[in-house]
Amino acid sequence: MSTNVAVSEAKGQLTELVRRAEAGEDVVLTRHGQPAVRLVAIRQTLAPAQRRRIIEEARAMASRTALPGPDAARSQDFLYGEDGLPH
Repeated sequence: MSTNVAVSEAKGQLTELVRRAEAGEDVVLTRHGQPAVRLVAIRQTLAPAQRRRIIEEARAMASRTALPGPDAARSQDFLYGEDGLPH
């Protein structure tokens, strides 16, 4: 949902408009009826240690759920002859 607010009106509503933008609402400030700026929440980035922990957890989970199968390096060997050329 997009909310358009005139800059002159936004002066008294700034705290509320910032809260709405932080919650993910599209807040556009207009000047003379034309869009001028958009309020956008800044997403916090994870600290390197947090990012590393999440990646390691994902790797551990993937290794527990991975199914054994053919080696990917050999998965298309049937397309080629002994000379290495396509059949």
